Amino acid sequence: MASFVAREVLLAPDLVARAATIATTDPAQRWMLSQPRTVRTSYAYQVLDRGGHEREQHAWMLRQPATVRESYLTNVAIPQGAGRQVIWMLRQPDSVRESYVREVLSSGG
Repeated sequence: MASFVAREVLLAPDLVARAATIATTDPAQRWMLSQPRTVRTSYAYQVLDRGGHEREQHAWMLRQPATVRESYLTNVAIPQGAGRQVIWMLRQPDSVRESYVREVLSSGG
């Protein structure tokens, strides 16, 4: 999805976002569009508005509550063959995940 269109759909009411799942076959996009508006909005502001690069995406996911991370693992990452490191990291306590964001992702490491 183009960044502008993606942002607008993510910020749209739940009914609109869920209807947009018809337009994509990408599991990650379908998963995101099925999330509550608060989750989609935080992604738009914290990822898309900051460039939408891989680092922003990783940091955003690592900072999500356990329910969001587990939903992602169950519906996207594991079915697509995510490595054990991804699964392990997303299941770590807040302090470990935040340390990784701060020490690795934010520092350019």
